[in-house]
Order: sequence, then C-alpha cells, then structure tokens
Amino acid sequence: MPLTPLDIHNKEFARGFRGYDEDDVNEFLDQVIKDYEIVIRKKKDLEREVEQMNERLGHFNTIETTLNKSILVAQETAEEVKNSATKESKLIVKEAEKNADRIINEALEKSRRISIEVEEMKKQAKVFKMRLRMLVEAQVDMIDNDDWDHLFETEFDEEIDLKEELANHNT
Repeated sequence: MPLTPLDIHNKEFARGFRGYDEDDVNEFLDQVIKDYEIVIRKKKDLEREVEQMNERLGHFNTIETTLNKSILVAQETAEEVKNSATKESKLIVKEAEKNADRIINEALEKSRRISIEVEEMKKQAKVFKMRLRMLVEAQVDMIDNDDWDHLFETEFDEEIDLKEELANHNT
C-alpha cells in the first residue's frame, strides 16, 4: 500500500545515539510531504484527464461505429438506387423500342395506304385520259362529219331567215 502524505508526516523515527539532526530530518520530510502531495494531486488530475479522454474516446468510437454503419447503409442505398435506376432505364428503353416499333409499323401501314391510293389515282387518271381522248375523238369525228358540209353550201339568205326564225321563236 503506498504511503500518504499523512503517513510521512506522522512517521516517527527511533532515536539513536548521535542520530540525525531532528530539525534537518523534519525539514526534509516536510519538503518530501509537499512534493508527494503535488505528485498525488498531479496523478489524480491525470487520472481524471485520462478518464475524460476515455469517455471522449468512447464517444468518438460510438460516432465512428455510427458513421461506419451510416456509410454501409448509404452504400447499400446507393446500390439499391443504382439498381433501381438501371431497371427503370431498361424499362424506359424497352418502352421506347415498343413505341418506335409501333410508330414504324404505323408509318409503314400509312405508306402502304398512300401507295394504294396513288395506284388507284393513277388508274383513275388513265381512265379519265382515255375517256377524255374518246370524248375529244368523238368531237373531232363530229367536226369531220359531212353533215357540216351542207351548211356551208346553204346560201346566206337562208341563214338570215333561220336567225330571224330563232329570234321570233325566243320572244
């Protein structure tokens, strides 16, 4: 068991014949007591400081553990978000591909319909051209017809009489 300052103060030495000077010994012991008290106070202060440091260390260890757990949770969450984003992007791409296919199919169908309409219009144009040609040819045949010739042979007076008859008839 370590000595206390009180133990040193109360220590009595046996007297021998021609022993040490009592005042010198007491003076020295008083100095030892003071130094010993200072050392004990410093030791207690250091022990308190070590205890505080241990408490802070425990607190920082707790923070470190919490941070490590938080980092792990953040990493797991980031991985989940990444996986979710990857899945979502794949779905978006798949949907875009479906839409693109649908748009292409609609465009192809529209192109086919327009192509059919164009062919139908070509047929109608050919029919119109043929009918117009027939009409024009019929008109040309009418012009070339000999029935017109006898009109040119008729005298002018007859034409005037005919015009007068027509004028009378209209009124």
